[in-house]
Amino acid sequence: MAHALNSVPGILMQSGTFSTSRIVIRGMGSRTPYNTNRIRTYLNDIPLTSTDGVSTPEEIDLIGLDRLEVIKGPASALYGSGLGGNINLQTPLHPGSGLVAGLQYGSFNTAKAGLAGSVTPGHSYIHGSLRDLGSSGYRENNLNRRTSMLATALVEQPHWSIRATVLLIDVYSQIPSSLGRTLFENSPRAAAPNWVAVGGYEKYKKAITGISFTNKLSDRLVNRLTLFGRWNDAYEKRPFNNLDDRSAGGGLRNRLSFRTGKTDWILGTELIFEQYDWKLDIDQVLINHNSESRIQSNFFGMVYYRPVRTVNISVAGALNRVNYRLRDRYAPNGDQSGIRKFPLIFSPRLGINWAPAEPFSVYFSTGHGFSHPSPEETLLPAGEVNPGIRPEQGFQSELGTRLNLLGGILSADLAIYRIELKDLLTTKRITEDIFTGINAGRTLHQGVEIRLESRIFNRPAFPGNLVAAVSYTRSVNRFIDFSDDGITYDGNLLPGIPDQSMVLQFTWKPLVKMKVALDTGYTGNQFLTDHNTDIYPGYWLTNLKWSFDVDSKKAGYLTCYIGINNVSDTHYASMLVINALATGSSEPRYFYPGLPRHGYFGLQYTIRGVGK
Repeated sequence: MAHALNSVPGILMQSGTFSTSRIVIRGMGSRTPYNTNRIRTYLNDIPLTSTDGVSTPEEIDLIGLDRLEVIKGPASALYGSGLGGNINLQTPLHPGSGLVAGLQYGSFNTAKAGLAGSVTPGHSYIHGSLRDLGSSGYRENNLNRRTSMLATALVEQPHWSIRATVLLIDVYSQIPSSLGRTLFENSPRAAAPNWVAVGGYEKYKKAITGISFTNKLSDRLVNRLTLFGRWNDAYEKRPFNNLDDRSAGGGLRNRLSFRTGKTDWILGTELIFEQYDWKLDIDQVLINHNSESRIQSNFFGMVYYRPVRTVNISVAGALNRVNYRLRDRYAPNGDQSGIRKFPLIFSPRLGINWAPAEPFSVYFSTGHGFSHPSPEETLLPAGEVNPGIRPEQGFQSELGTRLNLLGGILSADLAIYRIELKDLLTTKRITEDIFTGINAGRTLHQGVEIRLESRIFNRPAFPGNLVAAVSYTRSVNRFIDFSDDGITYDGNLLPGIPDQSMVLQFTWKPLVKMKVALDTGYTGNQFLTDHNTDIYPGYWLTNLKWSFDVDSKKAGYLTCYIGINNVSDTHYASMLVINALATGSSEPRYFYPGLPRHGYFGLQYTIRGVGK
């Protein structure tokens, strides 16, 4: 998934280890240390984002997906008005019957096995995928194993349909953690000494289920109701303490759509309840135990109006509320129980699209987004609820154009954006095991995004066809008003966000059954701290893949492929931990080492038309 997301302008996905990733969209989410928040993710209209704001879309393998949609910035009232935007995942709706099986093996004893298939009996279909990944890892204490299963089923009738989705995930992943500069430069294969000393790891099992009922009430009126549930059981062994946590919850999402000749109306609601229970221990001696109840409600509406054929105007709004209730179940440290009710937030949006001719369109949008503090960020260092922490809120304005030129040979997307943010939420590390949240004043995020794609040549015989694409992002992300511990950071750039990035992709099919894919990307300079005194320089990475199909008209076809990643063997940090804390005499651990040059090969067998 990282390869797909990083080819989209304005998006940066950093992966420190198999189980440590962070997705940043237009600068939103860069201050979260070890996971992704500030965005909301959905699978078949089922919310994947937990009520503490954490999203892990990378857990879902692309083998089970048909479409991945990215909405950048607070531009959608229909999906929670997330400041960073949305990632919407869809499994195939009408995949037909077939079977795909694949095996892959690569460097660091990394093996993948996958199976996906579908059948279409009558007015229904069933689609499922199973993926198993195992690796010894590049670094010390880096063993990883992940098994996932994704299944969907659809029953369709003329006036109604039912769609069910099940996602199961089982993960065991050792944690090498980040490194200080000395180890990063000289021994990148090493794990952080304190983590390898205790054999740190995390393991968890997760289940997400949902069922959607779509009713065609009339030719113009359609209602879709989605009921969902989710469960998670996790354990993390750490140098400072061990975390044993579990959560369970569920909710509903309803969307009513009404269509006329010139107007589309959408009204909906999303309600989520989650119960989270966590314990801390040292050498199996309990040191803390808390439970949290979280309720999240969202009411939204949107109108699309087409006054003339070439103009589409959209007006939307959403009302959002989140409540937390903390129950302290560990008496020796005093009762830290508390309730945090955040104020009702209204998020408006306006969009205008003008398409005077098929190959050309111009659009403008402005919208409000927000992010609530996570339960961890709502707690003060002593453990009590912080009544002063506020949600971060901002407005995004975007102007863009889409072009399709030379009879489809060249397509271009260009966008400029501006996000003004207040009460920026920052996770502040007090000690190695204590985090708290603060509001970091006002910030300004501005950027330009360009995507060009061209068919260089297209011939029936050699040299075949060649498609080239380039994505480029240039952004400035600056503190406007922020002071912390008596230090003023006004005018400084936010750390952890590249000043620019670029991805070049070439896909060449010299023969009908042969494909060569080359992509090279540049990640620009990034500051490591709010002080802007230390900078991590930009770097280039290049990947190469060759594949060949062996076709059999009766039995399907076999795809053989081989690839090399990081062809130039660049030494780089695949993920940065900004404002890392130096404990004792140790260095701040800013760096997750990226993989050196490594290769892989695999086989994928595809059978069409089975199970009818």
